[in-house]
Amino acid sequence: MHQTLASAITIKRVGAGATRSDFIQVSHATQGHDPYWVAPIALVEGPRLNPKSNPWFQHGEAALFIAERDGKPVGRISAQVDQAHLKIHKDATGFFGFFESVDDQAVADALFKTACDWLREKGMKRCVGPFSFNINDESGLLIDGFNCPPRMAMGHTQPYYQTLVEAAGFTKVVDMRAYLTPMDTGLPFKQLKWLKRALDRNPSLAVRAIDMSRYDEEFAAMMEIIRVAWVDNWGSIPPSEAEAKHLAAELKLILLPELVSIATIDGRPVAFCLALPDFNEMIRDLKGKLFPFGWAKLVWRLLTRRTFVSGTRVIFMGVMPEFKNKPMGSVLALLTVGAVREASLKLRMPVCEMSWVLETNTQTCHSIEDIGGRVYKTYRMYERALI
Repeated sequence: MHQTLASAITIKRVGAGATRSDFIQVSHATQGHDPYWVAPIALVEGPRLNPKSNPWFQHGEAALFIAERDGKPVGRISAQVDQAHLKIHKDATGFFGFFESVDDQAVADALFKTACDWLREKGMKRCVGPFSFNINDESGLLIDGFNCPPRMAMGHTQPYYQTLVEAAGFTKVVDMRAYLTPMDTGLPFKQLKWLKRALDRNPSLAVRAIDMSRYDEEFAAMMEIIRVAWVDNWGSIPPSEAEAKHLAAELKLILLPELVSIATIDGRPVAFCLALPDFNEMIRDLKGKLFPFGWAKLVWRLLTRRTFVSGTRVIFMGVMPEFKNKPMGSVLALLTVGAVREASLKLRMPVCEMSWVLETNTQTCHSIEDIGGRVYKTYRMYERALI
């Protein structure tokens, strides 16, 4: 697909005039000057965009577009329809994602027009984003917290991106918070009392690290908690079995068992907290390339991640809904997070990002703030009618 606009901006579609490699490289043109931006590894990003290797494409369809001016990349965007989302929410909503642009409203407008036109052709009535590709992937546009690098699987954009998106007709849906949380703060006295009382009254309650000898079984149990615990969350789409297996294989490469805590009652998993060593620390200086020497650096850092990485990110946390809004629910959350905190300190990873948390999830926000967490980055979801 080639479309030349009056402003001398040319839109090319990946697969019809552009390649996935071209799409990946656009972000280098738009953000490569920023010392806080972390370039994605091309050999990792490529399979993510490939329908043959990413199980999201089993229920989703996407179109990837690149904007060029005078033959040089100046922006990119994806437009996607997720049948899993439509089946659950029945809202005729499509998504945009992977948005990058130079500071030029004409470029942004051309990209959004192309993406929205594609979504209209698919019968969508509303566009929401950014999602890359859906809510279980990188989500939200950074609107505050530009002065430090993002943690793994979190986006980084330039401050002017917000102006471009809003001037293109998009309005706020909801904000998502990233908390920076020290691991050495004590729990409030009230919470300590809850924990002691709960442990005294529930001898069958236990907290342990993930058993790597039963990794597939353990990961499946955690994903089941996510499926039932997050069902009422804004925009929730439970990962498919294929997506869960794909994710398990990816995370196993960097996971440290000490940073995955599982709470059980009578041996049944009922809550968990999963933190990961910050992969972005391992790749930040590689500029997105593994050759000729980057691969050796990355392999060494993966092998020495217990000593190389200084921070972590909690990417998943869940408590079975039978304990929701009950004291035991808070106890289970505190126990699993507490176990991760203790392990983080022993591993000399003293700071953790807990993200992302919806601004409307006041209970979780207050719980994180009670243990010293502070909002240091804010991401925003946007929407626009397609009529």
